[in-house]
Amino acid sequence: MSYFWVIVALVLVLGIAWRFLGSYMEAVFAGRVRYLAWAERPVYRLIGVDPDVEQPWQRYAGALIVFSGMALLFTYAIQRLQGSLPLNPQHLGAVPPALAWNTAVSFTTNTNWQNYAGETTMSYFSQMAALTVQQFVSAAVGIAVAIALVRGFARRNSPTIGNFWVDIVRCTLYVLLPIAFAAGFVFVGEGAVQTLAGPVTVHDFLNSTTQVIARGPVGFMESIKQLGTNGGGFFNANGSDPFEDPSALTNFLSFALILSIPVALTYTFGKMVGNRRQGVALLAAMAILFGAWVGFSSYAEHQPNPAVAAAHVVSQPQGNMVGKEVRFGPMQTTLYDIASTQTSTGSVSGANDSFTPIGGFGLLTGMMLGEVTPGGVGSGLYTILLFAIVAVFIGGLMIGRTPEYLGKKIQAKEVKLASFGVLVMPLTVLILTGIAVSVHAGRAGPSNAGPHAFTEILYAFTSQANNNGSAFAGLSGDTPFYNILGGVAMLLGRFAIIVPCLALGGTLAAKGAVAENLGTFRTDTPLFVGLLIGVILIVGGLTFFPAVSLGPIAEQLSKGLF
Repeated sequence: MSYFWVIVALVLVLGIAWRFLGSYMEAVFAGRVRYLAWAERPVYRLIGVDPDVEQPWQRYAGALIVFSGMALLFTYAIQRLQGSLPLNPQHLGAVPPALAWNTAVSFTTNTNWQNYAGETTMSYFSQMAALTVQQFVSAAVGIAVAIALVRGFARRNSPTIGNFWVDIVRCTLYVLLPIAFAAGFVFVGEGAVQTLAGPVTVHDFLNSTTQVIARGPVGFMESIKQLGTNGGGFFNANGSDPFEDPSALTNFLSFALILSIPVALTYTFGKMVGNRRQGVALLAAMAILFGAWVGFSSYAEHQPNPAVAAAHVVSQPQGNMVGKEVRFGPMQTTLYDIASTQTSTGSVSGANDSFTPIGGFGLLTGMMLGEVTPGGVGSGLYTILLFAIVAVFIGGLMIGRTPEYLGKKIQAKEVKLASFGVLVMPLTVLILTGIAVSVHAGRAGPSNAGPHAFTEILYAFTSQANNNGSAFAGLSGDTPFYNILGGVAMLLGRFAIIVPCLALGGTLAAKGAVAENLGTFRTDTPLFVGLLIGVILIVGGLTFFPAVSLGPIAEQLSKGLF
């Protein structure tokens, strides 16, 4: 399938997902979908929750933090006890403490940053009971936060924003499990490995060599990895391994799964607030930015690799094939990796470290925009709503009126919460990057020198603070320094944004409605879409431009390609 037809098919599939999956999720969280009520009720009884009792934002946030904390401890404990647990055919021992901490934080925060090779570090039990379970529940937490914030816009004079326990149970049972289960059959049917039989040893009699081929319960982990915008793969090579992504169909399905829920949530948003045009406005901003990043990154990767060209080794009619998945070429690999880095997924089908400087610039800066194009499951929607509030505030200043959004007055408290949520990620990235380049333990990580080494460090903390999980593979992250500091980045990037979002939802839910009049600044028009895009670009551009100038831009200039 040509690149053009891949894009056309993807747009059609996402259009269907936007309309039907978006409407379905609105019905799920409104409580109108109950065909699995028989499975819900025992869960509520087990955790002692009354599903009919809603929570104010403080209790919602408290329940979320307690749940995430317990999930983190559970994941850490399984890794540390791995050597004594079942389903360990390779007899792997306990994961070291710093690495176990980093991995537990990573999967609990929906980051899935991996400082390890899965096939030689994690047992089957760890992969299934700890990591795959977290890929479901961490995704459900992100979606629950987005829904709680949207309820804040939709409700009037309400002291509550929903029930956290009900939201994550319904999200898991009605949204994530059915889709991931169906997609898992496609992955396995196309050739993704799904077995508990352990690795297989193959002996090449011709060359007198023996190879151990890792296997495991891969196929169904792959489906939730993509659907939940998790990104943590079973193998070290992630989506580049044919046991994870065996065919053109699974490669296309990966695109669709990665983008489907973030895109569909904009329809859910519009339906919940009673104005679908509002959801379309957010989707338009997401699509314009996403299309721009795919465009220039694909163009950059279609150019010859300058290092290969300088060596006069081979011609490069397909562009930069270094580190690319040869089954799909630079265009589809770039689309896969751009979709992955702009949705907090982080899975890869090529080596990000081998992209051209401007191709790597596309991967890096897509995250620096706050991962709102379209962002991760839930996190993309609640983050772009923070940007929307900032944009409305600016628009209100321009026309000399108190800003309003969806019938709610946006006052000092709302602007402060939104601004904090928007700025916490850049501050985390820049401060931790500054620390890393200032100490020996941080500078020892990159395997390259010069601007590329700086890009590797900057990319790592940008990825972790955005809960993305992709990496420039040239950075050796499995050290106490990067494991511990990376865990801090992931926790701040997750919960220092979630708590202000929930506080914002609670504040908005308690407000009454403001009647629209001739002076109201409309937020469902192309003008607002342009303003929103401008705010996103300005925040990302002004904040990160000095750092990016020292990394990919300096590297591009050093090669004389501008």
